[in-house]
Amino acid sequence: MTPFPSPPPPSLIAPLPSFDKFFVDTRGKRTVPYASPGESRPAANGASRTREPVDLLTGGPLRPVDPRTVPSSRKPVQILAKSPGAAPAVRPEDIFRCESPDDHDYEEVCLEPSPSSGGYSSLGSGGEKKENGKAPDLIPHPINTQDILKSVVNCIHKKHGCAWKDQLRRLKGHLVTCKYEAEPCRLKCGAKIPNLMMEDHVRSTCPNRPVACPHCGTDVPVAEHQNHASSCPMEATYCENKCGTKVPRRGMGKHRSQDCPKRAVPCPHCHAQVVYDTFQSHQGKCAKVPLACPNGCGGTGIPREDMDRHLGSKCPNSPSLCLFKDAGCRFKGARMTVEEHEELCYRDHLTLLMGLVVKQGQQIHALTNALRHLSTNHTGNLMWKITEVSSKMKEARSKSGLELCSAPFYTSPFGYKLSASVFLNGNGAGEGGYVSVYIKILPGDYDNLLRWPFSHTVAFTLYDQDPAPERACNVVESFVPDPSWKNFQAPSKDTDSLGFGFPKFVPHEALHKRNYIKDDTIFVRVKVEPAKVIAV
Repeated sequence: MTPFPSPPPPSLIAPLPSFDKFFVDTRGKRTVPYASPGESRPAANGASRTREPVDLLTGGPLRPVDPRTVPSSRKPVQILAKSPGAAPAVRPEDIFRCESPDDHDYEEVCLEPSPSSGGYSSLGSGGEKKENGKAPDLIPHPINTQDILKSVVNCIHKKHGCAWKDQLRRLKGHLVTCKYEAEPCRLKCGAKIPNLMMEDHVRSTCPNRPVACPHCGTDVPVAEHQNHASSCPMEATYCENKCGTKVPRRGMGKHRSQDCPKRAVPCPHCHAQVVYDTFQSHQGKCAKVPLACPNGCGGTGIPREDMDRHLGSKCPNSPSLCLFKDAGCRFKGARMTVEEHEELCYRDHLTLLMGLVVKQGQQIHALTNALRHLSTNHTGNLMWKITEVSSKMKEARSKSGLELCSAPFYTSPFGYKLSASVFLNGNGAGEGGYVSVYIKILPGDYDNLLRWPFSHTVAFTLYDQDPAPERACNVVESFVPDPSWKNFQAPSKDTDSLGFGFPKFVPHEALHKRNYIKDDTIFVRVKVEPAKVIAV
C-alpha cells in the first residue's frame, strides 16, 4: 500500500478563518476531493486481492495534490462557511479525503466538532454521523493552505442576493458588514436579524423598539408601553372625587388635597367632614356656629342651636306678646314692658276672657251636633245591643212601664227619623209576661220634604245566639203601617208621642229555652224599608 505524504508542518500553514463546514463545489456538486486507500476485493477466481490506493480524480496512483495542478474545471470553485466567529471545526492539516467503497469521484463531506471525542465527526452524503474525525474512512489530504485562502469564493448568502465575490481570506471580513448576515438585534430583543432587515426590524417589529410616551415624551420599549401608560405621571386622569377635572397623575395628590371642589374639609365648629363646594351652605345651617343676638342685647358667641332659648327666656330685648293674646289682646313689646302691661290691664283681660268663653261654648255646641249627625245611622237598619239584661229586667219588674230607648236613626240620609223602644217586662197587653217592642217616629230635619203618612214596612228580629248559626231560631215580627192611624202622620214636637209595634213580641219563658240571652246580652234588629206596592 502506498502511504500518503505527510502534511506540511503547522508553522508553515496560515490559519484559516473560523468555519464550521467546508465544501468544494466541483462539477456542479459541493464536495471535498478525496482519495480512496487500497482495499481488498475478491478476485475472479475467488482469491482476494489488494487494490492499491488510487486518486479518484485522475484514476492514477495516489500522489500529493497541488491545487495549481488541478484542471480549472476541477479547481475548488466555492467554499461555504456556516457560522463566522464559531470555534474552528477543522484545521488546514485536517482537510480529509473520504474513503469511497464504490469509487465515486466526489462525495460531500461535512466536518463538525465532536464534544465526546475531542476530535471531529463527519456527515456523509447519506446524512449518517461518524464520530472522531480520524476514523479510518477519513484520511488527511495534503493541500496547500495558502492556495485555498487565495481561492475566489462567493458570499455564503449568495442565494439570498449577496453579490460579493473575492478571495476566501477576505470572507470573514466581508461577513462583518454583509447586509445578509444575521446579527443579534442591537436592541437586545434576543432575535437574530439579517443586516439588510435590521433597520426595518428596529423601526417596525422589534418589541424593544423605543416609542415616545404621548404624555411625558419618554422613550419606552413597545413591550412596556402599556404598563408605562397606566402609571405615567404625566397622564391626565379624572379626579377620584368625581369633580370632573382631569389632572396629571403626579399632581393628583395636590389637586385632591388643595384644589378639588369635591374634597372633604372639616367644619371648624361641629368638626363634621363637609364637601368643600357645600361648605358655605353648611355654615348657614350648622347648629354650632356662634351668632350674635339679633335684638342687640349684647349677647355674642351664642350657638345657633341655643338662639331660640336665648330669645325666648334670656334676651331682655326680645319682643313678647301678652299672655292674654289668645283671648284677643294684641299688645306686643319688650319683656319688661309686657310684664307691666299685664299688671295694669287685668280688667280688660277679664272682659276678653268672658267673650272667649261664650264663643268657645258656641263652637262646642256646633261641633257636638255635627258629631251626632255623623254618628247617626242613616241606613234604616238598626242593630241594637242591650246589655245587663238581668238587672234591667229586675228593675222593669219593680217599676211599671220602664222603657229602654235606642239611639235615633234615619231611614236614609234625608229620610224619616225613628227610634226603637223595648219594654223588658212588657207593655199594655203583654205587661208582666212578655217583651214588648215598638217604633217611634221622631221630628226630623227633613220632615217637610217627606211623604206622610209614614208607610214603610217595619220588621223586628230577636236573635238566637246559638254557636251553630244553622240551628238558630230567631224571632221575627213585621207590619205595614195603616195610613189611617194618626201615629203615622207627621210627628209633633211632643216627646211622649206613642209608638207602634208588638206588645207580645216574645214570652219571658221562651227567652231562657234558647240562646236569646247570652252573656247577659240580647240583640234586637229593627229594619225599615219602603213598602212594596203590588198592583191588583
